[in-house]
Amino acid sequence: MDHSPGTAAEHGEQLSIFDRFATKASEFASRAGFFVFCVILVVVWVPSIAVMPSVDTWQLVINTATTIITFLLVALLQNTQSRSDAALQQKLNAVADALADFMGELSTEYPELQRHRAELADAVGLERREGSRHQDK
Repeated sequence: MDHSPGTAAEHGEQLSIFDRFATKASEFASRAGFFVFCVILVVVWVPSIAVMPSVDTWQLVINTATTIITFLLVALLQNTQSRSDAALQQKLNAVADALADFMGELSTEYPELQRHRAELADAVGLERREGSRHQDK
């Protein structure tokens, strides 16, 4: 199942609301605007020491704000990274499957390819995936 951003619609899949939100958050966090927001947050925070009752409170404000932002972003970015990893793995599996099929077709003409095909299948687990794929159908 390909869950990389922008590819679900190509495969007729519908991303969940959370997945769509995580994708948009990831896109936003990777832009210069988000970095500018972070810089502005620090620039606004630094002079706020004048209105804070103590240095501890002043530090607590920035620590709390940055911890909350970091905590939420880690969850959102992990979601998009996991979907991207799964999409990449699916593409690599398709390439390995195609290469193994091609090697199998040429193995009558080049017998040494059969050994290499078996090594490829062992390395990437083609038989296990093919077996589980047939069981799923």
